[in-house]
Amino acid sequence: MTIGDAVFAWLGVGALLAAVLPRVVAGRPLSLPLVFLVGGIGVYLLPLPLPVIDPVDDRLLTEHVTEIGVIIALMGAGLAINRPVGLRRWATTWRLLGVTMLVSVAATALVAWWVLDWPPAAALLLAAVLAPTDPVLASEVRVGEPTEDEHDEDEVRFALTSEAGLNDGLAFPLTYGAVALAAAAGSGWSADWLGTWAVEDVAFKCTVGVLGGLLVGRLLGWLFFRPRSSALRLSEHREGFVALGATFLSYGVTELVGGYGFLAVFTTACAIRSAERAHGFHNILHDFVEQIERLFTAALLFLLGAFIALGGLSALTWQGAVTALVLLLVIRPLAGWAGLLGGRMRGAERWVVACYGIRGIGSLYYLAYALGQHDFPVPDRELWAVVTFTVLASVVLHGVTAGPVVTWLDRLRAGTPPKQESTDGEGGGAGSTGRSPAT
Repeated sequence: MTIGDAVFAWLGVGALLAAVLPRVVAGRPLSLPLVFLVGGIGVYLLPLPLPVIDPVDDRLLTEHVTEIGVIIALMGAGLAINRPVGLRRWATTWRLLGVTMLVSVAATALVAWWVLDWPPAAALLLAAVLAPTDPVLASEVRVGEPTEDEHDEDEVRFALTSEAGLNDGLAFPLTYGAVALAAAAGSGWSADWLGTWAVEDVAFKCTVGVLGGLLVGRLLGWLFFRPRSSALRLSEHREGFVALGATFLSYGVTELVGGYGFLAVFTTACAIRSAERAHGFHNILHDFVEQIERLFTAALLFLLGAFIALGGLSALTWQGAVTALVLLLVIRPLAGWAGLLGGRMRGAERWVVACYGIRGIGSLYYLAYALGQHDFPVPDRELWAVVTFTVLASVVLHGVTAGPVVTWLDRLRAGTPPKQESTDGEGGGAGSTGRSPAT
């Protein structure tokens, strides 16, 4: 038996399990990502002929594989959201991005600087790569399939899904900031990079990312639903794989013109939804993307488990573990609660959104990307150990608790009189009826 034969066998087993497990673990204190993560650890502890998994040595491969996983997840999230984009409709999302995300990054950087005694550039890098959230790793806290009703998603699932869809892109300026600081000051501090960073990496690239996504999304929305010829009107042919075409086109074109492709992909998905919100073709696109996303998530978490089994956490110190746990158990919940103050959510819903800032594949991508841009004054393996432990702890903590917590929240919401929608029609408040997410 060769290594290649074993890989094919495990790929087959993994694909079948990815199809079966979502229904098996539904409603239980368990998740598909957790099963595959633990499975990767267990399989690689066995004396089997398997390839060595090392994202530190194989940095470029890791970067591109996780990159594909992230953009597919972003397309899936954007296609699933029913609520039209708006200042008031998405008020919870803007709070999570404008307050919670920034407070979390600042607090994490300070903890890394103080507890780990890392230089400012490395501390900012850690905070930046851990900024993106990823509800894909706990499907109970993400919205389900596309529907015609823009109010057919509760505020908790909408908030966590839309936050993850946008903060994956907004983590890029923070990562570039860490790279710029490392280039300007090495192991110290300098403000020389701030002006260029604010203009190029924040204002310009974010603007191009959003505009590129809107342009591609509107063009594709027209192509899917508007041409007079049925041969060109792709929605008539029910081919879900065109969602991959939309994903790669939006990402590639935006990156070519200097914008953030992650922002563009999510924006493209939202623009496609707005082109013909009630059409059943959205379900076809979403279902195809969701299946690819599930396979990628299962494979990447399995490989992460393999890396852990092969010694990926050997460089982890107790200070690194404390930093990760402080982020998950203290910083994110408090920053989330603070960001939602004065918003439409109250009580239990606010705390659920505040606590479920799940860290996942996006963090692995950003770390691999940043380490390819510049050397940081902390060993690569120590950075990987802290980030890997954070993702591991998040997958375990949130994967085990998400099902029971969201089930309890749905029951609590069902027993509470629904909140009255505002007369301007920009509802989707805390009283919206929750629905079971697609698995």
